[in-house]
Amino acid sequence: MITVPFEARRFQSTAAYYLRYRIPYPDTLIARVAERSGLKAGDHVLDLGCGPGQLGIAFARLEGAAVTAMDPEPEMLTAAEAGAKEAGVEITVRQGSSYDLGPDIGKLHLCIMGRSFHWMDRPATLAALDTLIEPGGAVVLFHDKQVLTSPDWRSIVEKLAETFSPERHEERLLRKSKAWAPHEAMLLASPFRNLERIGIVSEYQRDIEDIVGRVFSMSSTSPQALGDKLADFEAALRAELLEVAPDGKFTEIVESAGLLAFRS
Repeated sequence: MITVPFEARRFQSTAAYYLRYRIPYPDTLIARVAERSGLKAGDHVLDLGCGPGQLGIAFARLEGAAVTAMDPEPEMLTAAEAGAKEAGVEITVRQGSSYDLGPDIGKLHLCIMGRSFHWMDRPATLAALDTLIEPGGAVVLFHDKQVLTSPDWRSIVEKLAETFSPERHEERLLRKSKAWAPHEAMLLASPFRNLERIGIVSEYQRDIEDIVGRVFSMSSTSPQALGDKLADFEAALRAELLEVAPDGKFTEIVESAGLLAFRS
């Protein structure tokens, strides 16, 4: 099985862009996942690989859950604390990764992950969570799928990433190859093999600043990954975006989804 090597500081330069430019998960999706999972006020939720804590904060706000937000990046945890304070909710932040899952975390009703599971040793993570998640609890993988992007800015980024960030680009292609086992296969081979998906389709209007910020929030094209090529990459990206969208406007149709995995 192919895995991506663990790199603790992979996202250290993306925190400033992630919270501002990533498309958030719709409140309706959060509410439906919480309802389906039987989440009650006070239940313990672990936001694993939390980034700036968008998911954890959303669950704390909606259900009054006791949320622990866990990430290896101090910058992400600082953003999560600030976001929770702004939202008027309390969360517990904890520096660590899936390799640090242990009984000291306490029992969980849910472990939620937003676009982070692919960075982990997935079988080992699920085995560890099996010891922590209470009967009736679940693992929930949140993700999004581009239904339509007009004009198509993603193909521009793919081409530029291949030139300016070849090693990170190769990692990304690996996760799209046939050699990469999908998350569903990993879950079906684990104790959490009863799978359901809840999806919400939304339309968004974006401008060039939004797209550039989003691109810098991705590990393959982060300021850290680009290094001294950052200025040249940004100039080329802006020029090509303006060429395909002279008015600077982009439309995106996105399906945001939660994949719920219960024990059989």
